[in-house]
Amino acid sequence: MHFKDLDETDTLILQHLSNNGRLSNAELGRLVNLTRAAVRERVNHLIDSGVIDRFTIVVNPLKAGKMLSLYFNIEVEWMKLQAVVEELTAAEEITNVYQMSGKPHLHVHALLDDAQHVEYYMKKLQAIDGITAVESEVVIARHKERGGLLI
Repeated sequence: MHFKDLDETDTLILQHLSNNGRLSNAELGRLVNLTRAAVRERVNHLIDSGVIDRFTIVVNPLKAGKMLSLYFNIEVEWMKLQAVVEELTAAEEITNVYQMSGKPHLHVHALLDDAQHVEYYMKKLQAIDGITAVESEVVIARHKERGGLLI
């Protein structure tokens, strides 16, 4: 991916760190033809400027025991939207919550253990004050997926 505000070297650094965030500055320097110190300076600048938001890991949910990935389209009352968002973002099952354009609704991703967990969670969603309708879809295959923005 090309970013108009980054030069080619910064873009390469981001690509390499996206593939392996554990690269040392020396290893990264070899990959982008810079010294360890120059790489450290560039990475620190990317952090300070907010381009790099954080360093993290990517967990494979299937191998960690979360067997079902679901997307919910949740219609909400306008006046209760923020309270619903707060309740959803506090739930450990929920990984992403997006407010969508158009009618007041949220697009929500959740990782769940099994069919019984889905049934339990659907009942939990139906009990949240302000939710007027819930549609759910189970992910059956992943063809392209990005955690954060992998470059």
